[in-house]
Amino acid sequence: MTDQDMACTCNAAPGGTAHRHRELEPEPPILDSILGHIGNTPLVRLSRIAKAEGLQCELLAKCEYFNAGGSVKDRIARRIIEEAEVDGRIKPGFTIIEATSGNTGIGLALACAIKGYKCIITMPEKMSQEKVDILRALGAQTIRTPTEAAWDSPESHISVANRLHKEIPNSIILGQYNNPYNPVAHYDGTAEEILRSCNDQLDMLVLGAGTGGTLSGIAQKVKERCPECIIVGVDPVGSILAQPECLNQPEDGLYYVEGIGYDFIPDTLNRSQVDHWVKITDKPSFTMARRLIREEGLLCGGSSGGAVWAAIEAARSLGPGKRVVTLLPDSVRNYMSRFLSDDWMKQHEFLDESEEIRKQNERDAHWNGARVKDLKLKRAVVIEMKTPVNDAVELMKENGFDQLPVITSHGILRGIVTLGNVLSQMSTGRVTQAAKVSDVMFRFQTSSSRKFREITPDTPLAELDHFFENNIAGIVTERLSIDEERVAFTPVHVITAVDLLTFLMANKD
Repeated sequence: MTDQDMACTCNAAPGGTAHRHRELEPEPPILDSILGHIGNTPLVRLSRIAKAEGLQCELLAKCEYFNAGGSVKDRIARRIIEEAEVDGRIKPGFTIIEATSGNTGIGLALACAIKGYKCIITMPEKMSQEKVDILRALGAQTIRTPTEAAWDSPESHISVANRLHKEIPNSIILGQYNNPYNPVAHYDGTAEEILRSCNDQLDMLVLGAGTGGTLSGIAQKVKERCPECIIVGVDPVGSILAQPECLNQPEDGLYYVEGIGYDFIPDTLNRSQVDHWVKITDKPSFTMARRLIREEGLLCGGSSGGAVWAAIEAARSLGPGKRVVTLLPDSVRNYMSRFLSDDWMKQHEFLDESEEIRKQNERDAHWNGARVKDLKLKRAVVIEMKTPVNDAVELMKENGFDQLPVITSHGILRGIVTLGNVLSQMSTGRVTQAAKVSDVMFRFQTSSSRKFREITPDTPLAELDHFFENNIAGIVTERLSIDEERVAFTPVHVITAVDLLTFLMANKD
């Protein structure tokens, strides 16, 4: 029996639970499976943000989204499955069940897909749809639970997982909240990688806390090798993990940053290792995550922004020659429809005012104040609703157009007809050659600002960038007064993204 096969009861695992250690090995040039691409992630210097924030110390980030499944949780997912296999707790045909905020589930589903196990993941409703889609693509079954459910309530993702385990034969919960190999995986791997990269020279370590395995496992080994290193824990407002308890205000309620914080203390979190806690909130976390993407080119998630924001605040007192390491847990892949979206950020009032001003200034400088009328667009060629479809097609062919504004006999805008939609409807038999334009047009709801975007000759071109991300063409209109309360629109021009690009090319310095 080798040293690695012998049971160890060191402080790397919670409560001195018996466990095995592994030596850190380099990644081979050719992998037997993608599970071999877990660990050995890059440690990157955040030079631009550190300089912008006026830090005197060195700020480094461990980029865990380079793991196979896209997050730091891949490390524990592979390890807890493999150790359970060694112990004979998992056999072919078993179903693995886990309660998770998503990333551990993705790591487990990835391993299950390769190893042939069934996988069921329970997760709160607040977690992103992207995580659910990835889990399903990996073959896992997902069950959503109420976000507001307390961890010990029957409706929580933890309770639902436990109930499924009792009901499903040959199933197992590997239990990231109490599994000794959650922190041990980071003690053996993540911490060792950081220490080797830094030549055991590390002054501050800043890590987010969720299950606590990442924080506890890395902190344990770092303290053994760098006893003077300051350990900083990061916890969102609304969570109860920080100490002293006066820092925690759980009544502050829901927070949108995913993957960190809890309403209970997991067994895998050893809070005695933490020297100082920083509480974070959503807005600075998401703002910093967007800065990491824009300024450092790091495609990381929202909790990464929270960790870096906390690291900057904690490191302000450190001088030249000092080194701070933080960890970026996952990638922006999981949040494409969330903090990466300006609309989502505005909806939740997270969009940073300075970022809005910067973007507006960039747009203004880009377009130099130009308006739609500066494009010198030709008068729109229009067609009436009662016109035969064949005539509409011929008119578009004659003029080289892909679309035409559709009007009433009184010249009032009602919609748009496109060559593509006419072709689609005629080729599938939904309309015949005897059809009218009214049968194939896209109708505008000009009474609703949500359905109709009014563009006038005086509309700044800077306002149309976002419009053309989701639309192939716009109708430039003028208002017609119907009575004292109602207005209608008459089309004057058709505008496309090509018109904007042509203008830019003609007017660039």
